Amino acid sequence: MKVFRTLAFALVAMTLLLAACAPATPAPTEEPAAPAPTEEPAMPEPTAAPTEEPAPAGLTCEQPVKIGLITDASGSLAIYGAHILRSFMLGMEYATGAPGSAGEKFDFAATQENTFKLDNCEFQVFVRDDASTPDNTATVARELIDVEGVNILVGTVSSGATATLQGIALESGIPLIVAPAAANDITGVNFNEYTFRTSRNNYQDAMNECLALTKTYKTFVQIAPDYAFGRGSATAFRDACTLDGGEFVADDIFAPLDTTDFTPYMEQVGNSGAEAYIVTWAGSGFVPLMQAAVDQGVTEKMALGATFIDNTLMPLWYGNAVGSTSGILYHYTAPKNEINDWLVANTKPRYGVNPDLFDADGMNAAIMAVEAVKATNGDVSGEALKGVMEGMTFEGPKGTIYIRPEDHVAIQDMYILKLVNVTDPDANFYEYVDTTRPEPPCLLPENLKDRCGDLPYGSLSGQ
Repeated sequence: MKVFRTLAFALVAMTLLLAACAPATPAPTEEPAAPAPTEEPAMPEPTAAPTEEPAPAGLTCEQPVKIGLITDASGSLAIYGAHILRSFMLGMEYATGAPGSAGEKFDFAATQENTFKLDNCEFQVFVRDDASTPDNTATVARELIDVEGVNILVGTVSSGATATLQGIALESGIPLIVAPAAANDITGVNFNEYTFRTSRNNYQDAMNECLALTKTYKTFVQIAPDYAFGRGSATAFRDACTLDGGEFVADDIFAPLDTTDFTPYMEQVGNSGAEAYIVTWAGSGFVPLMQAAVDQGVTEKMALGATFIDNTLMPLWYGNAVGSTSGILYHYTAPKNEINDWLVANTKPRYGVNPDLFDADGMNAAIMAVEAVKATNGDVSGEALKGVMEGMTFEGPKGTIYIRPEDHVAIQDMYILKLVNVTDPDANFYEYVDTTRPEPPCLLPENLKDRCGDLPYGSLSGQ
């Protein structure tokens, strides 16, 4: 009995000991509450697709821009009309970025239209031959305006015919870009707000030439055709060369434009006693004029003081002038810029000749027309176009052209070159001497004198 109690006591004690050594059981914890469900984000309502197409980039024109190009393809000045026909089309190609519908070479005998595209704007060029006759100029200009509906006119070669064109442009409210006619009167006594030019005027020729002439000769006589271009040139040369230190020892000699026998006129030149004779003549009349100078011995005793001329006639009449220095409005070797490089690179492969005397004028006219339409954002109204053309500056093969707002004269580079040969097959006749940028006087009529502002009026001295 005693043994049993002892064992029982031992069992109880061991049980208590084991309980004390066992790890404590943690109190049960509550399960974490489940996160409250979140609402899915609302999906945006679908938007309707735009119903209008985005505006096209670049230039947009509601209707094709129509340009009427008038030049001489068959008359006495057709030799110069050819310069304009090719260079205007090349200028349009350069300005728009691709050849026109007539292809890379424009052939007037094959087509009288050429269409170009710039961005979303179509340019249609309509070409007409006026044969340098004012009556023809008027006829084709009215047809271009009334039938074709042109927005811009470009032309022409003859200064006399250009005067007719100016009146029609003004009457119709259509801007006219003159190229290559050079008469002072175009932006002088015949000025109107719709007439612009890329061609130089007589004064720019004279100012450039007299800088070279008066360094070698001091006494002069001059002969010129008896119409606006010739008389304007004579006035300008007398003014510019006198201002540069020269003296005219005889009255200016004028011959009718259609003269074929220059003998009596060259007798007057030869008897003048001048050191040099200045010739202003354009077209086919230059050939018999120079022949008379040879026949009368003028070329033996006097220096020819004319500006250098086109590449075709230079070899015929300037052989005795090799070594001389004179002025020229453009020769393809003179300007150094990318646009002239492009013109040179694209003219001979297509037309078989290098750019000639008036090619820069034609290309500049095309660039000016396109730049004007770009500046108006496609508005081809006369008011809009003349508004942006006045005071316009643009780049061309002669560098920067500035349309002077006072009188619309095209301020541009001119060149002085030295004649080194007349035999090069590529007409590479010259060494470069200098570039000038003549600022001619304002020649507006008296009733428009206030437009001239601070420019010298009437002459270089302003007197």
